[in-house]
Amino acid sequence: MSKFTDRMWRAAKLDAGVYEEVEADKSAMGQAMGAVVLSSLAAGVGNIAFGFGPLILMTVVSLLGWYAWAFAVYFIGTKWLPEPQTKADYGQLLRTIGFSSSPGVIRVLGVIPGLSAAVTPVAGIWMLVSMVIAVRQSLDYKSTGRAVGVCLLGWLVYLLLVALLLSLAGMGGRMQGM
Repeated sequence: MSKFTDRMWRAAKLDAGVYEEVEADKSAMGQAMGAVVLSSLAAGVGNIAFGFGPLILMTVVSLLGWYAWAFAVYFIGTKWLPEPQTKADYGQLLRTIGFSSSPGVIRVLGVIPGLSAAVTPVAGIWMLVSMVIAVRQSLDYKSTGRAVGVCLLGWLVYLLLVALLLSLAGMGGRMQGM
């Protein structure tokens, strides 16, 4: 198994150690981006009934959303809600949050008729739990509750950005799995 595949698998298994690993590995940025792209492509394939345009759009929106959510989490987590030991940079959050999208690969199962309605919310919750772990580890939080709060505030920023981008693209309300 490649290092990339192993890291995605461990992230999906909610292994906190993988987030410490990618936080420290500056060369893992491409892998983190790869995890985001694979997850978004899986969501696009799972929603293929909407055509191929949404597949490309979902990938672009996911990448932009990843950058925005990571920046929001960085700002909120290091400036507004840091703990005394919190030390992180934007790159660390990009890497850890990128890998937290790994569970989203299951969204490819949405291509099976009748499964999309179940897979999409399961993947979303799983990715959010994964992100809480990623944020807790990368911001060196002792409190999981604080990591949850930072993720939720960052998620609001992400949702606003996705809604804006989809609206600008004329796709508002047509796609599932974001």
